[in-house]
Amino acid sequence: MYWSKYQMYSDDFMVWGELYIWISIDSDCPVQSMESAKVIKGNYSTMAEDLTPILNYLNKIRGFDFFAYRTSMVERRIKQQLLSIKCESYNDYPNYLHENPDELDNLIDVLTINVSRFFRDTLMFEYFADRILPAVIHQKKEAGDRTLRIWSSGCAMGEEPYSIAILVKEFFKKDALDININLFATDIDDKILKKAQKAAFPFESIKNVKYRLLKKYFVSKGKLFHLIPEIRNLVSFSAYDLLDKKSYAPPESIFGSFDMVLCRNVLIYFDTEYQDRIFDKLYRSLAKKGYLVLGEAEIPSMKFQGRFRQVNECCHIYQKI
Repeated sequence: MYWSKYQMYSDDFMVWGELYIWISIDSDCPVQSMESAKVIKGNYSTMAEDLTPILNYLNKIRGFDFFAYRTSMVERRIKQQLLSIKCESYNDYPNYLHENPDELDNLIDVLTINVSRFFRDTLMFEYFADRILPAVIHQKKEAGDRTLRIWSSGCAMGEEPYSIAILVKEFFKKDALDININLFATDIDDKILKKAQKAAFPFESIKNVKYRLLKKYFVSKGKLFHLIPEIRNLVSFSAYDLLDKKSYAPPESIFGSFDMVLCRNVLIYFDTEYQDRIFDKLYRSLAKKGYLVLGEAEIPSMKFQGRFRQVNECCHIYQKI
C-alpha cells in the first residue's frame, strides 16, 4: 500500500505525511494523483455531526432514510463522492446538492448497493432449482394452490429476480405445470429499477449464465445481452423501502404470503436495530413454511434465529418455522 508519483494503488487508506484518512474499500475510483488527494486533506471530521445535514436533506427531498445504514459505510461512500466532485468538506455539500439537483441521484447511487450478476452464488441457485422449487411445487399440488409467489428485495439491476424467473420457467416447461407465477422485485432506487425493466446487460453481468440458457433466453445486440420478453414479463418491479413502517410486504404484491423471499447482501449494511425490523418484515411476509434466502455473510439476527431453520449447511437458505 503506497503512493506513486501519479497514482494511489491502495484503496484502503490515503497516507499524507502523518495524516491517515480512510477511503472506501469498495471504491472503484482510486485517487488519480497527489493533486486530487489535496481536496480531502484534513477537511473531514466525525460523521455523526457533519453528515446529519446531508442525510436530513436526502430524507426531506427524496424520502430516503440512510440513518439506519451502518455509519462506517455511509461515511466512506460520501467521502468517496465528495472526492469525485472535489467538494472540500461535508459542510459545503448540502449547498452543492441544492444548487446541483442531479447530484442527488449520484449520491443515492453511491449509497445504495447495485452490484450483482446473473446466478451470483451458483450453488444457491442450483440448490433452489434442484430441491427448493420442486418441494414448493409439490406442496402446492397437494394443497390445490395454483400460484407461486416470490419476492426479490434489494434487486438492483434485476439479475437476481430474472435468474429466478429463468429457473422457474425451465422447471415449469419440463413438467408442463399449470401454475401462475407472481415474481415481485423491489429496490429503494427508482433510477436503477428503470434500468432493470429494460433487461439489457453487459457481459460481466451474464458471465455465470450457462451457454444453453444464454442462447435460449438472451439476444445479443452490440455489447449488451437482452432478455427475451417471455422472461422479462415474468418480473414485476416496484420501488420499496425495507424500513417502511406502513406495510410488511411490497404494496405491489397486495398481501405478501410469499413462498420464497430473497434478501441477499442487504442486511449487512444496516445496524442491528434495523436488521431486527427488517427480519420482522421478512418473517411476516413469508407464507407458512416459506423460504428466506440470505447473502453468504448473513444469518437471521439473534431475535429471529428461533423462527427459522437452515435447510442446508452449504447455502444460506432458511425455512420459516
